[in-house]
Amino acid sequence: MRVCFLLKVREEMLEEYKRRHANVWPEMLDALRETGWRNYSIFLKPDGLLVGYLEADDFEKCTAGMKDHPVNARWQAEMAPFFESISGGTADDNMAPLQEVFHLD
Repeated sequence: MRVCFLLKVREEMLEEYKRRHANVWPEMLDALRETGWRNYSIFLKPDGLLVGYLEADDFEKCTAGMKDHPVNARWQAEMAPFFESISGGTADDNMAPLQEVFHLD
C-alpha cells in the first residue's frame, strides 16, 4: 500500500529540520525498516508544508511498531518542537493518510 500524509514544520525551523534529516540516526533508520516502512520520502515546501510518502504492507501495523520502539520515542521528543498544529501526541500520531484518488502504474 502507498501512504501519503501532510504535516507542517515551523518556518523558522526549516533549515534545522533539513539538517536533522540529512543525518537521521542509523538506529532510527533500522527501526523504520524493521517495522515495515519502505520507499519512505519526505518532501518540504518553503512554507513548511511537509509531504510524506511511504509504502508498507500494513500502515497501522508499521506506526504501531514504531510507537513501541524506544529509538522512536527519543526521535519524536527531539522532533516535536519542529511542528505546528499538532493536535496532541507526536508527529507520528498526526500522520493521517490522505485518500489516494488516482495512480498511474
